[in-house]
Amino acid sequence: MVTEVASVDERGLSTDEVFERMSRGAVNRVKDRTSRSVASIVRENVFTLFNAIIVGASIIVLLFGDLRDGIFGGVMVINAIIGIMSELRAKRTLDSLAIVDAPQASVLRNGEVSVIPARDVVLDDVIELALGDQVSVDGTVLASAGLEIDESLLTGESRPVKKKEGDQLLAGTSVVAGSGRMVATAVGERVYAQGLSEQARAFTRTISEIQVSINRVLQVVSVMLLPIVALTFYSQNRIAGGLGGDWREALVLSVASVIGMIPQGLVLLTSMNFAIGSATLARRGVLVQELPAVEVLARVDCLCLDKTGTLTTGGIRVRQIDVISGDEALIRRALATASSDRTNATAQAIWSFLDEDALAGAQARAQWNVPFSSARKWSAWGTDCESWILGAPEIVIDEAVAGNAALLERVGGFASSGARVVALVRADSAVVDDELPEAREVAAIVVLEEDLREDAAETLDYFRSQGVHVRVISGDNPTTVGALATQAGLTAPDGMPARLMDARDLPEDLSSEAFIDAIEKHDVFGRVTPEQKRAMVGALQAREHCVAMTGDGVNDALALKDADLGIAMGNGTQATKAVAQIVLVDSKFSVLPGVLSEGRRIIANMERVSSLFLAKTTYAAVLVIVTALVGWRYPFLPRQFSYIDSLTIGIPAFFLALWPNPRRYVPGFLKRTLSLAMPTGVILAAAALTAFGIADGPQDRESTAAILSLMLGAIWLLVITSRPLSLWKWVLLVAVTSATVGGVLIPPVRHFFSTVAPTTHEWLLILCVGAGAALLIEVAQRVFYARQFARSLEQ
Repeated sequence: MVTEVASVDERGLSTDEVFERMSRGAVNRVKDRTSRSVASIVRENVFTLFNAIIVGASIIVLLFGDLRDGIFGGVMVINAIIGIMSELRAKRTLDSLAIVDAPQASVLRNGEVSVIPARDVVLDDVIELALGDQVSVDGTVLASAGLEIDESLLTGESRPVKKKEGDQLLAGTSVVAGSGRMVATAVGERVYAQGLSEQARAFTRTISEIQVSINRVLQVVSVMLLPIVALTFYSQNRIAGGLGGDWREALVLSVASVIGMIPQGLVLLTSMNFAIGSATLARRGVLVQELPAVEVLARVDCLCLDKTGTLTTGGIRVRQIDVISGDEALIRRALATASSDRTNATAQAIWSFLDEDALAGAQARAQWNVPFSSARKWSAWGTDCESWILGAPEIVIDEAVAGNAALLERVGGFASSGARVVALVRADSAVVDDELPEAREVAAIVVLEEDLREDAAETLDYFRSQGVHVRVISGDNPTTVGALATQAGLTAPDGMPARLMDARDLPEDLSSEAFIDAIEKHDVFGRVTPEQKRAMVGALQAREHCVAMTGDGVNDALALKDADLGIAMGNGTQATKAVAQIVLVDSKFSVLPGVLSEGRRIIANMERVSSLFLAKTTYAAVLVIVTALVGWRYPFLPRQFSYIDSLTIGIPAFFLALWPNPRRYVPGFLKRTLSLAMPTGVILAAAALTAFGIADGPQDRESTAAILSLMLGAIWLLVITSRPLSLWKWVLLVAVTSATVGGVLIPPVRHFFSTVAPTTHEWLLILCVGAGAALLIEVAQRVFYARQFARSLEQ
């Protein structure tokens, strides 16, 4: 069906009418969800299950124990403050960047069209719609020039819906073809999707392997807490002499066992790492709309690129127009009419190339038009008795007509050099139901050229070195796409030339194994439809690949939405940016390696420090169980656990998590971390119990020996975790070791933590036990890494 060209004489609202509607709240304002609110940041850092446990433990200590044992409560407060401040700083950076990239709308007011933020649209505003625009309010179509709307965000239906005058439009949908005009009938919270266009950009937590793995551990720990407290209280109270003994001390020691098992800083450190990583990327012009998305890119092993705007600069210019048949002046006027909407780069380039005489004749004879569509690959205009069609040569040119085969071969020659070619054909009948008429005569071919990005080759080389399989997926001619990809240095993963495929040769069943195999085995695809792009992402995911998709056009939106990570160009359409997790604000493809390295730094460092936290959870649990079974006093007070925790885990982990780490992602985060942490935790618990059992004298001397022996082993674990060692890591390790020894040598510190200065004999015991623990930890680590290496060879 062809939509008649419509013209609506509307002046839009006056300034006074706009102010009147704003004063009564009839404006498109919804709660700003570009990133988390201050309240949600405070809530996530303060009101947590584990903070509630720590607060409860602090209250018990303050009521029944020594005030000094409540120091762990102060650590919680400091951690929360650091987390809140870090995330607030990231929020300010992200919000300021998002304001620059906010959705806009073209409204008709006082007879003139002006571009305003979408949030300033008021009820009854007349809005101009063009290709790629996202509808920001509910409304009614006033005029349609081939207007087609993608409603997939609301209905899940991928096929565009044609709209005519009087049809309804809903917020959150987007223009995929044609243009039009609408009047706003519902704004703000009253729209059907309740501000879906902004909610699509909202901060949400992308599911990340780090968070899922940590949450599993924390769930197990939370289940164990109550039984551990009960067991510790029973055993320590029995040791103290039953009900007649000092049950208060047993209660405080029970609190110590709980505090030791909770990996207090792990969740906080994860959020901080995401926030800091996002703020770092924001300074490079990368808007991270979902913080954990930075980590997701570290797992990506397939990157799908659209040619335009990634390999090329996005700019297109006409190299030449070759008239094949007919009057040249008439053909140039026909080209002007075909490109007069200028809603895509090709139309804009043709319009800019034509002379004033041709442009003056545009639309002179057009009675109808069919706008360009990514699915059709052509646009058309005409009268009741003729059609002019502009589109992909292999689609609009009839090869069966004499002479056209040679012409298509000529087109192929242009394409092989990396040029884009469109053909203008004429027919003596109108287009009906989007079907090309028979007996089409070729009038002209238009040769266009694009510029490769200077950094394209270097960027592709980086991804190849990192084991990321890059595929180029484009709607353009496969030969053109392949030539440009080759010029940019794209190859197959094995270094052989990139494997090219015309998407029209793909199996029609987009979920079949044959389709999936074809996607897996090729690197460059041309003439891809939006539905095929989306199916390609699904095909790669079906083979357990983690897929990132970049794009800038509205035809990329569905694929970006389904990809594990959607990356939109800043100069792309509103619809594309709305569904993406990451927006390259400056549209610089070259920043993607920085995004990848930032994601890999986060996941590699979080795995590194997670082993420290989970080793502590392990040795705390072992200490509880063994002391209860053997009938020993629990060796540590809560404040002594805080001393151990801050020096061997908390402070070092904060710095190690920020260190550069180029290690490539390897699946199995949780399994690897526990395989590393559990044997180490058992060894550290054994060291503490050995020193505690051998040491002779009062309780404070036994506890001091256990503390220092455990800390020496833990510092060696820190050494292993810090490898490869650098100057600053040596400074960190020396500082931690000095603070450990200084804690028992400086009288005020020693008194505060209830430790004593060891005798020469005790120092010898501590060094021997600590060295033995370090040796066993080193052996355990080497065995672990040897097994990892063997598994990698098997794979």
